[in-house]
Amino acid sequence: MKFIKLETVPSTHIYLKDYIKLNGYIEPLCVFSQVQTKGIGSRGNSWDGKKGNLFFSFVLHKNVLAKDLKLQSLSIYFSFLLKHVLAQMGSKVWIKWPNDFYIEDKKIGGTITSYKKNLIYCGIGINLIKVNKEFSSLDIIIDIKESLNIFFDLIKEKTSWKQVFSYFKVEFQNSKNFKATIDGKKISLESATLQDDGSIEINNKKVFSLR
Repeated sequence: MKFIKLETVPSTHIYLKDYIKLNGYIEPLCVFSQVQTKGIGSRGNSWDGKKGNLFFSFVLHKNVLAKDLKLQSLSIYFSFLLKHVLAQMGSKVWIKWPNDFYIEDKKIGGTITSYKKNLIYCGIGINLIKVNKEFSSLDIIIDIKESLNIFFDLIKEKTSWKQVFSYFKVEFQNSKNFKATIDGKKISLESATLQDDGSIEINNKKVFSLR
């Protein structure tokens, strides 16, 4: 994985897409920044943050991923792998369906994933320091570069979706105490049923996690 480190950027996700558009895709690439002023969140929301938080986006070809990983499972897959890295370092972070990082009952970050011309783009933002009362922050201190290297090693090893999902489906029970935005409405996940591809069945409708 090649790294590009920036001091400040409106959005690592947009920067990365523009970079690939201009230079083409040669190898897996990660862009991370100390400050992000106009980060992209799910459903078009912004995800801004202060200096000292974690903002990164990466791109890779679909062929480098585990063979059993489907596109609709990407957000959960990447989120849970990073969660695993942080948990191994002592964090109590967990993933709320479909792509949010939580400490106890407060969000600390999220993942957004897109797919174009066989390339997968993923952007992740996590609060390492507290931003405001609405959001919390990671409960451990990490070395960003070291954490990212371990995370990308797990991807490079082609950790299977089956393995990731076996752990995620247990953790999904935590999500049932929360709501998710579905079709523009906040819907309780209490009656949601998790499917093998990471989607949920709720109110007789299948909802995918890809964002």
